Amino acid sequence: MSNVIRVKPTHDGTYTVYRGEAVLVSGLTRLQAERYEASLSLRPGILAHA
Repeated sequence: MSNVIRVKPTHDGTYTVYRGEAVLVSGLTRLQAERYEASLSLRPGILAHA
């Protein structure tokens, strides 16, 4: 499985954060999703345990 973190918009106007194909969190505003994505990049060890 890929450890690439992505933010994608949904049909209802919210955003979902993915790690590979797994959903990490959904229902966020764009700003919240971007902040969450950034927080994961600041803690690289979190991906090894997810």
